[in-house]
Amino acid sequence: MDIMLSDSILQGIPNSKYGIIYYKNIVIDESPKMLQGRLEFFQEKIKTDLLHQSVLDYPGVKEWHRLFKNIGVDPHRYRPSHEALFRRIEKGKALPFIHSAADLNNFFSLQYEIPIGIYDYDTLRDYIKISIGTEDDTFEGLNGRQNNMQGKMFTTDKTGAFGSPVVDSARTKTTERTKNALQIFYLRPSMGVQESEQLLYAAAKMFTQLHSGNASVSIVHSSAPKRTIS
Repeated sequence: MDIMLSDSILQGIPNSKYGIIYYKNIVIDESPKMLQGRLEFFQEKIKTDLLHQSVLDYPGVKEWHRLFKNIGVDPHRYRPSHEALFRRIEKGKALPFIHSAADLNNFFSLQYEIPIGIYDYDTLRDYIKISIGTEDDTFEGLNGRQNNMQGKMFTTDKTGAFGSPVVDSARTKTTERTKNALQIFYLRPSMGVQESEQLLYAAAKMFTQLHSGNASVSIVHSSAPKRTIS
């Protein structure tokens, strides 16, 4: 399957980078106590940190907040998903446990301070494109609402829009029946390619340690706007 950047992304956010991890033959289950404990401990650390700083003091939150503003998206109305996690913790609301893949995805998002989406690969069709949306690009989100992607960064396949750095779709969500998955890391534009690769390989190693299976890593950016994953 090809994954590519649209002209609207290349022109509107020329220094953006997106990490792709394709997992095959994985086993998703209830999160083990180890992961639950690690996620709970990390949330407690964040709560303590936020007694002395704001959410926007996290470099990754600040950078994506600024990026949204630069492309004309109000980050107060449409929060990047990782910022929404930090703000939920700030309010004293613990993150719910969903299943091992979703919970580890949330852990990565907090750890690396970036939006990350994880999708059931077998629900995706023909290709994946990261683009800036039009008024016709909508999807039913995990938030239970129809989400319009006009003017916003989003991902689409042949069937239609399915994800974004704000919210993902119900159509492509991972479940405990998922055997193959695709993770999209909305990397900080300020990160170099080598640093990005190190991040992705570390995440892939931890994910497969927990879920078995195999992982392949790639990055799409302005100098390599199209990759084939298999």
